[in-house]
Amino acid sequence: MKHFDFDVVVVGGGHAGVEAVHIASTLGSRTALISLDKAAIARMSCNPAIGGLAKGQIVREIDVLGGLMPRISDQAGIQFKMLNKSKGRSVWSPRAQVDKRLYEKNIQLSLAALTNLTIIQGECVDIATEDDRVSGILLRDGSFVSCKSVVLTCGTFLNGLIHIGDRKIRAGRMGEPSSDGITEALVERGFKAGRLKTGTPPRLVKDSINWEKTKMALGDESPAPFSYRTKGFSPINEPCHQTKTSTACHDIILSNIQMSPMYSGDVFGTGPRYCPSIEDKVHRFSHHDSHTLFLEPEWLGSDQIYINGFSTSLPESVQIRALRETPGLESVEFFRPGYAIEYDFFPPSQLKATLESKQISGLFFAGQINGTSGYEEAAVQGLVAGTNAVKHIENKYPLVLRRDTSYTGVLIDDLITKDTMEPYRMFTSRAEYRLLLRFSNTDRRLIETSKSAGLIDDAYYDEIQKKLELTSQVSQALSSSIAPDEINPRLLQAGEAEIKQKTPANKLLMRPSVTITDLPTRLFENISISEIEPYFVWEAYLEAETEIKYDGYIQRQLRQIDRLKHQESFILPVSIDYLSINSLSLEGREKLNNIRPETLGQAMRISGVSPADISILSVVLAKSKR
Repeated sequence: MKHFDFDVVVVGGGHAGVEAVHIASTLGSRTALISLDKAAIARMSCNPAIGGLAKGQIVREIDVLGGLMPRISDQAGIQFKMLNKSKGRSVWSPRAQVDKRLYEKNIQLSLAALTNLTIIQGECVDIATEDDRVSGILLRDGSFVSCKSVVLTCGTFLNGLIHIGDRKIRAGRMGEPSSDGITEALVERGFKAGRLKTGTPPRLVKDSINWEKTKMALGDESPAPFSYRTKGFSPINEPCHQTKTSTACHDIILSNIQMSPMYSGDVFGTGPRYCPSIEDKVHRFSHHDSHTLFLEPEWLGSDQIYINGFSTSLPESVQIRALRETPGLESVEFFRPGYAIEYDFFPPSQLKATLESKQISGLFFAGQINGTSGYEEAAVQGLVAGTNAVKHIENKYPLVLRRDTSYTGVLIDDLITKDTMEPYRMFTSRAEYRLLLRFSNTDRRLIETSKSAGLIDDAYYDEIQKKLELTSQVSQALSSSIAPDEINPRLLQAGEAEIKQKTPANKLLMRPSVTITDLPTRLFENISISEIEPYFVWEAYLEAETEIKYDGYIQRQLRQIDRLKHQESFILPVSIDYLSINSLSLEGREKLNNIRPETLGQAMRISGVSPADISILSVVLAKSKR
């Protein structure tokens, strides 16, 4: 039997696993990545895109926290776009189409450059423990890998089962084997497991599409990079295309809907509500005559097209008949059909805010194994889990992010305090303090946390400080006054009332129709921007303007956060017996006993725990301290 010895072992080479091994290795731990297939590490198994609504903010956070996804996305991107620009600044979100082959290649090259990372091709089947502490993992070939921390990032591979109509294939994703054994081993140790489902659309042959019947969709001319490390950002702008389903397409789907495993009862796992299959869309939104589909190249020059919006598990013959009733796809051919995949997950209420298991010390979970969906959600969980796996070994203060500082904090807090009955997907609406969590102020929100945790080097920290200093200088310049003749023509043009005397620029910016580009350039002529990338210069100006325009709302949210700080810092005893507190509601007792929140703030956010329960709990705890 082979024996390996490491500090941190990460199981799974998807987006969560990649970030976990990268940060653990960067922090100096002897790290191992266990992957079923070395060639599949960082594979983009679904859509060829990174970022999007709220997800773009997460990618920026990954960058400031020392992760790989943002800079590799900038290298592999073939189209970049800022979404939601017609709405408020809090919901602007960067997104990129990427060359998935180049992305995978560059991630693998980055991992290969890490001197203290070993990649082992194999399958983990059990977790070894001593006195409820991780001591290693067992591989299917009998090898034992000893370690002090384990991060499980198994994605859709745990007892994965693919469905295409009534056809079933045991696999982690198409063409790759599933992973069996871990679920059973953990359930034997008292963990609760569940079953979820996700899906993917067909891949189309490019030359079989009539592109003249589709609508071209380009990215931004001056796009935003994800990473503050990116220099000389000037990406290509590869077009995507749009088409729409037809009533004839819908009729075919509806007349065959019982052949979909989701409707025939073959699939028991719950699917993602906010990324539904085409069957769900047509069935649930029958009042719509059509649904928009996006035709996206999977890599630069690809002959394989991803059809975003047509996730399905219908039989292949039904899929192709329905698509051939769609403009531009009348003669379409498949590289492969769409399919649903059902897999095991572990409800994340069994985890701490560090993503460490409450039952086994040193065992961390990240990614779809926690019931999430999406590359970005998985990646940031991997980064947090990998960081805390190292902190656990070193007995150092862990990385715990709050809801008011990051979307990552919202994501993890939601996971550990709310029942995950369907795949979790991040949205801006999930963040009650989203105005404070703008994509453009990620640096200021997280840079000091990242630096103190040792996640970034001095050079990166210094670069961020230059941008923050530029923002400060722009803010100071906006305190200068502007004469009527300098601004009135612009005010009239914008439909705003003229001024009759000198007025501070920041006061003018509070008007809805006035932007920083309307102001005289003389205000900023003494500001040096020579050492900062052009895009981040624009972002610094945008931030200064945003802080002025939204100041009243920002201050209100800051006051709300200040009022809740007591609850967030109030640590609940691990030994508390919630079931014995009869004054709590029955549901409150059951939920608190099941989830066992770490703080009073977490307890407040548990579904089913009422404000009255929190008041009673506070009184009981206060009495116990006397």
